Amino acid sequence: MTTATLTREPTAATPRPGRRPVRPARVVLHLFLGTVAVGWLFPILWAVLTSLRSYEYTASHGYVSLGGWTLDNYLTAWRTAEFGKHFLNSVYITVPAVLLTLFLASCVAFVIARFSWKLNIALLGLFTAANLLPQQALLIPLFRMFTEIPLPAWMSDSELLYDSYWGLILVNVAFQCGFCVFVLSNYMKALPHELYEAAMVDGASIWRQYWQVTMPLCRPALAALATLEVTWIYNEFFWATVLMRTGDKFPVTSSLNNLRGEFFTDNNLVSAGSVLVAIPTLVIFFLLQKQFVRGLTLGASKG
Repeated sequence: MTTATLTREPTAATPRPGRRPVRPARVVLHLFLGTVAVGWLFPILWAVLTSLRSYEYTASHGYVSLGGWTLDNYLTAWRTAEFGKHFLNSVYITVPAVLLTLFLASCVAFVIARFSWKLNIALLGLFTAANLLPQQALLIPLFRMFTEIPLPAWMSDSELLYDSYWGLILVNVAFQCGFCVFVLSNYMKALPHELYEAAMVDGASIWRQYWQVTMPLCRPALAALATLEVTWIYNEFFWATVLMRTGDKFPVTSSLNNLRGEFFTDNNLVSAGSVLVAIPTLVIFFLLQKQFVRGLTLGASKG
């Protein structure tokens, strides 16, 4: 006795297993994403292209042309803007500001997430309010306050909070803490409460619960925030030009003003300087890329 097996030939209307049918909405979505990606990359690619060309060639042939390739713009920008010294100034400001921001924000977030009391929401709103207030609105009161707060001579050459690294560090910490508190508090609330109950049974103090239980579990979130904070504080331009008067103390972003001429500006030179300034943030992002993505996607599958 034999059995006949009927096989159905795939038709054009039946999609093959493992392949999605091409839909018009999906095509429009990919076209939109591609357009947005090109729009974001175009200024960067244009700056790199401009930085690799001489000013004489672009002045005679225009910027919409090819030719006049040179690397002299990078060497001239490095010498003229004194990037070597100003890169160190940015390190003196960025590293302490990021570490202090993450430490203070994690302490506040731990209190908000770990303890239940009436002022939890008010405390969280107080710290996030700094991100909602325009920084320009605080320009005059902060400037006056900084010019009146004294510092020891070993902390500031001006013996004031004004024109010192400490001033920029405190301003960045004040404006960045709110966002970090908001992110870390929501992340800490998702941690199992049983961990703290076990720690309390073992006799762990509040500090040990914070430092030895919570902080190791928050490393992905801290890495993601560190990447963002380094980029934001490093690229900060407004407060450095307002609260600094000594050119030798300017961070690297503010030193780009040294590339501007009195009567005209060499855009090729400024483009080369901008590319040099952007390199450290790109290096940091690629080094922490895995931790950054992991910190952003954690909790996406939690119900």
